Amino acid sequence: MRRVHRSRTPRTLVTAAAAVTLVLSASLVASAAAPKAPDVGAVPAAQDAAVGARNASTAQNASTAQNASTAQDAAVAALTWSDEFNGAAGSAPNAANWNLETGGGGWGNNELQTYTSSRNNSALDGNGNLVITARQEGGGYTSARMTTKGKVQPQYGHLEARIKIPRGQGIWPAFWMLGGQFPGTPWPSSGEIDIMENIGREPHLVHGTLHGPGYSGANPITGSYQHPQGWSFADDFHTFAIDWSPNSITWLVDGVAYQTFTNANTGGNQWVFNQPFFFILNVAVGGNWPGYPDGTTQFPQQMVVDYVRVYDSTGGGGGGTGTVTASNGICLDVAGAATANGTPIQLANCNGNQAQQWTVGSDGTLRALGKCLDVSGGGTAAGTAVQLWDCNGTGAQQWSHTSGTQALRNPQSGRCLQPVGRVQTDGTRTEIADCDGSAVQRWVLP
Repeated sequence: MRRVHRSRTPRTLVTAAAAVTLVLSASLVASAAAPKAPDVGAVPAAQDAAVGARNASTAQNASTAQNASTAQDAAVAALTWSDEFNGAAGSAPNAANWNLETGGGGWGNNELQTYTSSRNNSALDGNGNLVITARQEGGGYTSARMTTKGKVQPQYGHLEARIKIPRGQGIWPAFWMLGGQFPGTPWPSSGEIDIMENIGREPHLVHGTLHGPGYSGANPITGSYQHPQGWSFADDFHTFAIDWSPNSITWLVDGVAYQTFTNANTGGNQWVFNQPFFFILNVAVGGNWPGYPDGTTQFPQQMVVDYVRVYDSTGGGGGGTGTVTASNGICLDVAGAATANGTPIQLANCNGNQAQQWTVGSDGTLRALGKCLDVSGGGTAAGTAVQLWDCNGTGAQQWSHTSGTQALRNPQSGRCLQPVGRVQTDGTRTEIADCDGSAVQRWVLP
């Protein structure tokens, strides 16, 4: 919990006062269970370097236009919860949203800081930001760790925070999540989603990671994103996000998607991420993974958080019934309005008939004429046809619609819905293809 990531064990969380239930595409669940939290630690340096180089290359190939459209899409999606950290300078974070954990003891990672509830370590700045400050004082270090345990616990959606991270050897900021059933379900079986972590000795890298049963501690499922210009992430604000849907999580930095993990990545171990999770923001000092402050490390160090937001993963249309339209306004259609298994799914001029009425299911399905949008034969190869089929609960009928790219993605295959030949005209059949963020893979749901 904070990872053992690189090496971690559970930590204690503050008991939540009042539970608030939110509704997302598949509903946000609040739990009033008393907390504890794990920690997770460090990926071998060689692995981090290799993953970082690979992902940096991918990120640098992403276009500016795609980044702009991603940010725009997130902005118009249905905002279901946020904390904008508006308030008087020196005031406490909103207690309706946040718990403040306290204590030292290394937090499972041999960390040095003691977390406090003091405004010296966590406070609003009066300019719409939360500031978490790590300080050197009294021969030791103090900092803050905040959680939404029992108060805000989303399940699925586009989750993001705009953050300016601190800097320096031994400084370890993180924006992450733990499964809402923790500690009743112990870590790592409770699950951990690390949306962003940085260690001071790697100012140009941030990490996104999953910890679960069989893939935790020093052996998580993880990857890294390198600043496109190789600059320090501490130089400015950046937006760190995930697009989270059943059996699939995609990580983004400033609108650029850099990795996706699905239930196929767990090596046969349990995927524990189809449940509510709560947020954690903290700045650790020292630990097994980041190492310890040295003569170059300056204090105090601050993590400045502009906001934390949760958007509906379907762009505001979860659970609705109506047309599914392509980026040029043409409709997704069941060919000939036929109900036989295997009927092709095509594009057609919108006409209002039942063959173009789709229901977005909370189970990840898209349904028309009493049947499901289905990848033919459960195929995973690019070019596999998309059809109508009896709903059967298989991965071939699971679709995630992210507020970022607006793509309809089949997590089982890791590919996205598009018209054959990338032609958006009446009568064009549909298929799955490599997700590329292009206009022909953008869909508006009811």
